[in-house]
Amino acid sequence: MRKHLIVGVAVALSAAVLPSVTASSANAASAICTAPNLQAAGGMDALVKAAKAEKQLNIITVPRDWANYGEAIDAFQKAFGIKINDDNPDGSSAYELQTIKTAPASKQPDVVDIGITHTGAEAQDSLGRSLFTPYKVANWKDISTDWKDANGLWYGDYSGSISIAYDSTVSPAPTKIADLTNPAYKGMVALGGDPTAATEAFTSVFAAALANGGSLTNVQPGIDFFAALKKSGNFVSVPATGANYASGAYKIALSWSYNGPGAIASAAGIGKTLKYVTPSDAALIAPPYVQAINAKAPHCAAARLWEEFLYSQNKGLTSKTITTADTKLSGSALFAKLQGGQNIWALGAAHPIMEAAMKTKGTLVTPPAGFEIPKGQKTYSPSFDQVVAARDVVNKNWATATA
Repeated sequence: MRKHLIVGVAVALSAAVLPSVTASSANAASAICTAPNLQAAGGMDALVKAAKAEKQLNIITVPRDWANYGEAIDAFQKAFGIKINDDNPDGSSAYELQTIKTAPASKQPDVVDIGITHTGAEAQDSLGRSLFTPYKVANWKDISTDWKDANGLWYGDYSGSISIAYDSTVSPAPTKIADLTNPAYKGMVALGGDPTAATEAFTSVFAAALANGGSLTNVQPGIDFFAALKKSGNFVSVPATGANYASGAYKIALSWSYNGPGAIASAAGIGKTLKYVTPSDAALIAPPYVQAINAKAPHCAAARLWEEFLYSQNKGLTSKTITTADTKLSGSALFAKLQGGQNIWALGAAHPIMEAAMKTKGTLVTPPAGFEIPKGQKTYSPSFDQVVAARDVVNKNWATATA
């Protein structure tokens, strides 16, 4: 699992695979499949029409409880009548890229949501060509240049901080990462996957380094910390999934802050109380995850419409308030009425990539309380280069240290 604590029981690049189209619409569909922006796709009305004709969108490794993604999925499906297929919600960024490289055409994802450290050589085919196709959303200018590819191959979407998620039965309640060494937590501590493949788990190791004498340029203390937890029996190898939590396989996990609202609600649904706290010894605000469109996207219009939706800053209709009358509006009129993805993520306690611009414009909704870093606490924000360097160290040393 690459992303979060979900609470619940429950290759060479080829030409883009085009949707089935009539002869009269073939040229328009082809243009949309190579369009680098909304204007080149013919505008919003043309894009919505083409996306509706495709009828489906393939996403990958997108948990519903993750940054309020469930609302984004529901609203998009209800508004446009496009079925969203989500492959392996608990997968990793590495899984997403491997799927592009090896899956048959019908199983190809249209878009990916991956950790930023996975945008290098890993996101290329055997000939060194990008797995992604360029596309710049309408609000492109509001994405910081630090977190987007200049050509539009990928672009940051949202970020968060690492929290400690713990079952209310845990005693004493943890308040900092150093607390996880407490013998009372034997067999309780888990990570959201393998840190060499899962961005949430990797960032958790980074946070542990900061809490144990490390720095933004020295992640090794975080590896050593989990190696010691493994030796003591506190750290368990099971991934922090909903099924494992429900079964009692772990009770504490380092988790993205924006998993909190959905995870807490899901826990209540199975009679459990889950709590989140920012560790007092390490407030790490991570670089953003990034979006990209697969160069082999089988639903290339729906893929572009999804990106425009996720990067919209609108305040508007939600999955619960969209009406049948709304869905009969023109594509541009309907799109303008919808709650944009940037605000959907904000309502999930994530920090949307356009947050600064939206605050200036007054378009940002009020995020949920209780998941922010306490005022006055020192925060750490690694640069892209620092993250890449730390990832190399984790990839090299993690398996041996925690064997």
